[in-house]
Amino acid sequence: MGEIKQIRLCGLGGQGIVLAGTILGHAGINDGKWVTGSSSYGSEARGSACRAEVIISDEPIVFPHVTRPDILIAMSQEAYDKYIKDMGRDGETVIYDEEMVCTAEVGLRQLGFPASSVATKELGNKLVANMVILGIVAEVTKIVSQNALLSAIEKNVPQRFKALNLRAAELGLKLGRAKGSGERGEIMEMSPASSKIPPAPRM
Repeated sequence: MGEIKQIRLCGLGGQGIVLAGTILGHAGINDGKWVTGSSSYGSEARGSACRAEVIISDEPIVFPHVTRPDILIAMSQEAYDKYIKDMGRDGETVIYDEEMVCTAEVGLRQLGFPASSVATKELGNKLVANMVILGIVAEVTKIVSQNALLSAIEKNVPQRFKALNLRAAELGLKLGRAKGSGERGEIMEMSPASSKIPPAPRM
């Protein structure tokens, strides 16, 4: 049986969560995987709870919705608190923006990165923290390849924002590699493809 990964990205409206989910899904397609995706918003688009869900599989996907995430990507405290309870305890991973989220001791592998801080300090634009965290996710989890991710950004981001978003993703990849060298992150111990990915929203 082929590998299947369920990914939930969550945060607030205005953080580019839906765009990040769209790009992650297209990256999976670029890698030749089967992919489905969905998203939801709160009653107000900006500042309310928002999530995007992506399933990436080596084989056709029978049920197109996330039931228990293998990977949770959290970019706000509200979203983390809401969705952490859906995680199992069988090696699942949480990747979070450490400027925006304080984690609980839930017996999961939880890796914090300064996505918003890097986007602000290095690029002067906090709005591309979503691309920073996608680069981190690609490097740490290997659910999509680097080339597939960068190609998906190229195809789904408007021309005038393309260079900025690519640079943000590259910084995320670098942060992910630093984690691989043991420089960042923590582990909290109990203490052809089919696509239903929606088109990328315009920035």
